[in-house]
Amino acid sequence: MQKSINRSLICLSLCIPLIFCSLFLAGTLDYESRFFYFFPQLNNATPCRTGSPPLRVYMYDLPPRFNVGLMDTTFPGNGPVTAENIPAWRWNDGLRKQHSVEYWMMASLFYEGNDESGLTRDAVRVRDPDSADVFFVPFFSSLSFNVHVRNMAESNTVDEKLQVVNFLQITETYGSADGVTEEAECRQNRVLKTVMMMLIVFKSSLSSALTYCLLILLEMVEILRASEYWKRSGGRDHVIPLHHPNAFRHYRNDINAAIFIVADFGRIMNISRLSKDVVAPYPHMLQSYIGEDHEDPYDSREILLFFRGRTHRKDEGKIRTQLHKLLNKTKDSIYEEGNASEEGFKASTEQMRSSKFCLHPAGDTPSSCRLFDAIVSHCVPVIVSDRIELPYESELDYKEFSIFFSVQEALKPGYMVNELRGIPKERWIKMWSKLKSITHHFEFQYPPKKDDAVNMIWRQVRQKVPEIKLAVHRSRRLKIPDWWT
Repeated sequence: MQKSINRSLICLSLCIPLIFCSLFLAGTLDYESRFFYFFPQLNNATPCRTGSPPLRVYMYDLPPRFNVGLMDTTFPGNGPVTAENIPAWRWNDGLRKQHSVEYWMMASLFYEGNDESGLTRDAVRVRDPDSADVFFVPFFSSLSFNVHVRNMAESNTVDEKLQVVNFLQITETYGSADGVTEEAECRQNRVLKTVMMMLIVFKSSLSSALTYCLLILLEMVEILRASEYWKRSGGRDHVIPLHHPNAFRHYRNDINAAIFIVADFGRIMNISRLSKDVVAPYPHMLQSYIGEDHEDPYDSREILLFFRGRTHRKDEGKIRTQLHKLLNKTKDSIYEEGNASEEGFKASTEQMRSSKFCLHPAGDTPSSCRLFDAIVSHCVPVIVSDRIELPYESELDYKEFSIFFSVQEALKPGYMVNELRGIPKERWIKMWSKLKSITHHFEFQYPPKKDDAVNMIWRQVRQKVPEIKLAVHRSRRLKIPDWWT
């Protein structure tokens, strides 16, 4: 009897593992849910990133006048930009910093090391164009606009001879050892004809700076059109930063097949789309809140809702004036006019760090840097912008750390403030904790670090690659116009 029992136990000990193994291999056993039932804390953990290879990026070797020469006019005009001579970013405020994404993306491709944790970067520069996933165009279009165009309606008199001198200064690229190549000469002639037409049409009413800016844009377009790699994909696999809403304003239609790096889609809705382009954050203007260690962060932040900025804006930003009338005298809230100055940044820093919620209404376009100032200040953003698109939304769920109101809801007297007052302390603490855990995704820095802003942007670009390859491969074999377009 005892022997038969022992045999039965031995059979069971062998059969049960075999049954589990067969179910596992067949895919019919939901082992994850059974395992995590006993360890729920593991089920809520953030999934680990897989060891995906970095995005391979070929960067065009453009003359410095298209990028770092806009930062430093003394930068040698003929030599290449390298990791050793790229200028450090120098502006800590104003529009130049807000739209400096183009600089940080370019700088990240020069860096060849890893961060302190030893992890690889999300994008690496390759020297062989044929091995590249995408092509980066290091043209500082936002900085070019901010440097050369102060007023969209400039009407200063221009000396035509000065314009010709400017033209000659910017058309010496891509020549051969024996002189200018036939292709480059042809490109220069097209640019020159366009400039002459501009001067005739505007009757020399363009300022020298604006005309120079247009010349740079024209030459950039011609360089891309002449590139065999642009022609090969129709520009689909090219990455071009257009973070300022007016960047590349006059020639966007010539390059709109490329992946644009944008702040939002407010002024480019007709040529840009979320499926093709990448939304990048504004570099924040306020210092990150590093040492917040209050025992009770909720009670230590005595201001319920805070906004400081320009209250008179265009387009969607007109809501700011209406909100000012509604919130100006609201108890435990601050809604005040402010400008981008050192004193203004200091005041905003103190008040954001003392507020539970920070209001982000639309500006001239659906987004502004105020949202990212709130994030790095650990102040829960309150977003009132019906057409806003947000950075990294394939990886971040903004509902976990932000509150959203439609324009219609925000303009109901008392509605928004009452809703915020009704948010339980426990929920706010959870959102505040989430903010603290994701602020590193909004830091621009050199050298780049794991999961910082520039690496997150490159990851978003990498997500576009399969769709690009599909489009390029289909376009090569189609004999008739694409029936999907």
